[in-house]
Amino acid sequence: MDTARAEQFVTRMSTLMNEGMLSVLVSMGHELGLFDILDGMPTSTSEKIATASGLTERYVREWLGGMVTGGIVEYEDGKYRLPPEHARVLTRAAGADNFAAFVHSTALLTDRRHEVLDAFRRGGGVPYDRYDEFMQVWAGLNADKFERALLDQLPQAIPNIDDKLVAGIDVLEIGCGEGHATNVMAAAYPNSRFVGFDLREKAIEEASRNARDMGATNVEFQVRDLANLDSAANWDLITGFDVIHDQAKPREVLGIVRQSLRPAGTFLMVDINAHSDVGENLTHPAGPFLYGTSLLHCMTVSLAYDGEGLGAVWGEQKARELLAEAGFTNIDVTQLEGDPLNAFYVARV
Repeated sequence: MDTARAEQFVTRMSTLMNEGMLSVLVSMGHELGLFDILDGMPTSTSEKIATASGLTERYVREWLGGMVTGGIVEYEDGKYRLPPEHARVLTRAAGADNFAAFVHSTALLTDRRHEVLDAFRRGGGVPYDRYDEFMQVWAGLNADKFERALLDQLPQAIPNIDDKLVAGIDVLEIGCGEGHATNVMAAAYPNSRFVGFDLREKAIEEASRNARDMGATNVEFQVRDLANLDSAANWDLITGFDVIHDQAKPREVLGIVRQSLRPAGTFLMVDINAHSDVGENLTHPAGPFLYGTSLLHCMTVSLAYDGEGLGAVWGEQKARELLAEAGFTNIDVTQLEGDPLNAFYVARV
């Protein structure tokens, strides 16, 4: 035994124990809105913070103890302060950069751990309808991301697409969820026609409601199983944002996407930036987060429907393989500045 290595690992596990509990406390702070309250307050006592948040002081004080010892909140002479450098990535005002929301999503996934553990033993998986709250959190993060960055990123990923959208084309988003991307694009390009498909009825209802609130007349949403799409060549642009890897039948879906595009059409697939071999992901900055999210959601929801179970970390090599198998012969993969987590696949015939 390498004694030094053993001691280093004990230190790492001790750190993990603390950080794991700290992540639970961060999740609670996000859900209770405590980071948002602290961001708007001067250095204050736990009593004042509890009053401002409408919460019980004793619980707030104990939570603050975890935040202080975890290096997130500052403490001096019985008073607490959230530094602005920390607030910028912990509050709802941070939008898609709100790490507290990401941490909260992890906590929500652990609510399904017993069902996933059962799948370890029995096979199968945990279906989509067990993840409503998790999907709501991700919908909020995606809304911020799309509203802030999508319109800037799209022309970078697909040359000349802006001119085509301005002139007017037919666009389909598969797995549209709550429709944030589709609604943002529909508002920006009134001459183009947009449709969003998703299997979840609640998500489609919200997407349609948001479209009505916007007064958009060039967009509609439909409950549709992606494995049973109409393969008629009706679309100039099809988009899929983090949706292919958790499909039960990804090869069939990609094949139908290919058939559904007009001759000069484009498929924009945004998915996780990673390699297909775990050995090549050793230095990935979000490796454990991605594999954990995949295990507790992306992979298991596919297996719940007797699917392929690609998982979130299916990687560029596997993605290229499946796109080529579907009939795409021209595949460009790019990363955009400020978005290290995603790869943008632009696939054409």
